[in-house]
Amino acid sequence: MTADNRPDLLLMSGGEAMLRPSLVRSIAEHARLIGTRTNVLSGLFFANHPRIPAAVRAAIDAVDHFSASMDVFHEREVPRKATFKVLSQLLDEGKDVSLQVVGLGPEDPYLADLVKDVRSTFDDRIPMFVGSVAPQGRARTWLKRSAQPHRAVQPAPCSLAAWPVVGFNGHVTVCGNQDVMDGIVPMPPHLLLGNIAVDDWETVKERCLSSSMVRALRTMGPRYLAQSFGGRVCSGYCETCFTLSDDPSVPAQVSNAAREPRTRALEVATDLITAGAGPVAFARQWGIAKFAELVLLGLPHKEQAQCGT
Repeated sequence: MTADNRPDLLLMSGGEAMLRPSLVRSIAEHARLIGTRTNVLSGLFFANHPRIPAAVRAAIDAVDHFSASMDVFHEREVPRKATFKVLSQLLDEGKDVSLQVVGLGPEDPYLADLVKDVRSTFDDRIPMFVGSVAPQGRARTWLKRSAQPHRAVQPAPCSLAAWPVVGFNGHVTVCGNQDVMDGIVPMPPHLLLGNIAVDDWETVKERCLSSSMVRALRTMGPRYLAQSFGGRVCSGYCETCFTLSDDPSVPAQVSNAAREPRTRALEVATDLITAGAGPVAFARQWGIAKFAELVLLGLPHKEQAQCGT
């Protein structure tokens, strides 16, 4: 958030956001007028063209940051050479760019090869967030989640429950989980912040900041929350979150606990620790830990030191 509570950064993704380049440009230009930066994530479907199409180029110029998505499946449609050509052009023109890369795990040879290629081609000027393919979307039909070892439930704050996400149906949620956005999981009431057809930004912001359930997720995480207030602790982190509203007594107890002074003190301390941990800690939690430091590539050494503290 900015000092006057405007969103500091707006991310546009998809699907493929650049299929609507005029809309992306319009959003970016309006965001700049109110002091908000913008970032768009694209699979670079247009990279196979000899030149970047004019409308797409105008949209890229309008946003503050351009991020490209790469994985072995994308490369079947958009060859690495074509993606590198676009990124090189934008980088040489001074555009702020990054990569979001996914593979099948820390030992995936594809990831090792791609990371090495990116670092050598761009001389460590492009930061990368590297994560694992999840059994969602198209991967649901072939990727099976391996059984997770049983561990004692400990507090694990959800740093993803920190900004509103707008879906294609206009629903605004506090969670960008693909199953929630696609409607595969029935919308958990505690994750729904409103709908852009009827709710303005101030309303959405207020719900995001004041909801006792959302605040508890950011402080304790869903599994610890379920254990503490009589919910169902599932094997999965997000799966547990989806069930938290199934028993009405859980939100009611969380709401009562949120009124206690010690709860607010814990929330403030957790927020400070989470924010202070920086981007590398975020990448370790939500991406592949061995590649976490790659999010700092391209930053001046002084900024890298600040981010790493």
